[in-house]
Amino acid sequence: MSTAQVSAARVGLVSCTTCRLLSRPADRAKPGYCPRCGTALVWRRRHSVQYTWALIVAAAICYIPANVLPVLRTTALGSTESDTIIGGVIFLYASGSWPLALIVFVASVMIPLGKLFALAYLLVTVQRGSVENSHDRTRIYELVEFIGRWSMLDVFVDAFVVALVQLQPLMSVEPGLGVVFFMVVVVLTMLAAQSFDPRLIWDAASERQLHHG
Repeated sequence: MSTAQVSAARVGLVSCTTCRLLSRPADRAKPGYCPRCGTALVWRRRHSVQYTWALIVAAAICYIPANVLPVLRTTALGSTESDTIIGGVIFLYASGSWPLALIVFVASVMIPLGKLFALAYLLVTVQRGSVENSHDRTRIYELVEFIGRWSMLDVFVDAFVVALVQLQPLMSVEPGLGVVFFMVVVVLTMLAAQSFDPRLIWDAASERQLHHG
């Protein structure tokens, strides 16, 4: 005997988008506020899919200059060198610091790209009304939201390097334009994860159960 997958909204329950508490509001038209953390309750975020698509498309556009333009500009003894993210990874690997090169590559290249693909996958499955792997898709969203707090690692590293390496006129380090685009990518992907409503993942399954009795 299978158990019908009925969404919380169908039985009059609304989940808090901040602390995840389920509560039953007295007025369905005006859910009010979460009794635990005080966040305004909403049945579903309005235009969640459209906003999330717009943010990840903008992030994908900014991802290209973030990896093509230099992130650091080093001046030593009158000569200036510019390094991109990939250039820095290659330099670290060639100099024998492969663990650090791997960390920079994963944090600066793979994680932002992975977040873009993961969010795009969630959006496509929601729009297609997919009922498969709802648990796995929810875990993917939780993973994307969790790693978002570590996405500024590369920006912090560049900021420390710029602050520490200031030995003018012998040597100085300045941030490049690529850092700005990388920071924009990080912020946009974090906003995209926040704008996506994971409750939409379960709505399709609930709708199908309702129509098929």
